[in-house]
Amino acid sequence: MADEVILLDFWPSPFGVRARIALREKGVEFEYREENLRDKSPLLLQMNPVYKKIPVLIHNGKPVCESMNVVQYIDEVWSDKNPLLPSDPYQRAQARFWVDFIDTKVFEPADKIWSTKGEVQETAKREYIEALKILESELGDKPYFGGDNFGFVDIAMTGYYMWFEASEKCGNFSIEPECPTLMASARRCLQRDSVVNSVPDPEKIVEFAFKIRKIYCV
Repeated sequence: MADEVILLDFWPSPFGVRARIALREKGVEFEYREENLRDKSPLLLQMNPVYKKIPVLIHNGKPVCESMNVVQYIDEVWSDKNPLLPSDPYQRAQARFWVDFIDTKVFEPADKIWSTKGEVQETAKREYIEALKILESELGDKPYFGGDNFGFVDIAMTGYYMWFEASEKCGNFSIEPECPTLMASARRCLQRDSVVNSVPDPEKIVEFAFKIRKIYCV
């Protein structure tokens, strides 16, 4: 009997896209179900009663929640193709460390760039670039954070890469002059088939970001 794999998601989510990419890296067939986050489905509330958030991976009726937890689950269940986490325990720990850094030090200022204005936004832009420079230093001259292989940390960052253009337009700044090496890796990631088939058109994300700004009255 074939696995039943359902993904509850929201198209512009930098977190949901991680699950989409991981599934496609592994060649896993799945059913995509778009969620309306203003009117969440009974299935989402049933499968993630604690946080009530996407993404939720439902594998043979069992839910797995939180984006990078989902990615790790995918890597462990479909372990015969394209490993996403290193086999070495120390390297695995380091990958998880950098994902935690991304989801705190990158997420918080990124969120403020498109939801605030004035001095709050200016501070967020500085903090955002500072965090990206730290990541660029960690990347070094490697093509990916995983070395020669696209992996766990790259998937975490690709959710932000797909929002780079929207962030730049909302904040009226440019990332590449500050972080050229990171931008080169971002372009490399965004050209992967698994990513191309998972991320929305950047212009649609820009439109969505400006709609959100209007909701926040900025």
